[in-house]
Amino acid sequence: MRIALLALSAALVAAPALAQQPGVPAPEAAAAQASDEDVPVNQVLVYGEDPCPASTDDVINVCARLPEEDRFRIPPNLRENPNDPAGQSWSNRAVELSYVGASGIGSCSPTGPGGASGCFNQIVQQARAERRNSDQINWNQMIEEARQERLRRIDEAIMEEERQGPE
Repeated sequence: MRIALLALSAALVAAPALAQQPGVPAPEAAAAQASDEDVPVNQVLVYGEDPCPASTDDVINVCARLPEEDRFRIPPNLRENPNDPAGQSWSNRAVELSYVGASGIGSCSPTGPGGASGCFNQIVQQARAERRNSDQINWNQMIEEARQERLRRIDEAIMEEERQGPE
């Protein structure tokens, strides 16, 4: 039974590739190339002077360059424990001590009236701390820049074809 299911799934995966004739682009492929949001994006870390892999029509490569010294090291955002008490200032420790035994309004505790009202503030503070400790690579901006560069290259290729005219 399992062998039959595996054979069926392999046939379904291979069917579109077998149906396409060599040298003739499928209409679905042309439609997929027209939509830039469907193109997969590779987020690549390169070190030192290593070249960034070139983007193709099928894949957009976005590279973030790190120093050569970091090639075989643990990433900077994972090197330290952000919750280590030794790395916190006395003022932060005092704030934490003020929450010990707190209950009631604004406390995010299951006891006392309005104990859940402080949960949102706690979530916001935790999110801000995570953002401060996150790596400083803005992948969203780099992906958008790579997409714009790809669209510019596609537009240039289309303009060149229009200048050459029909053959």
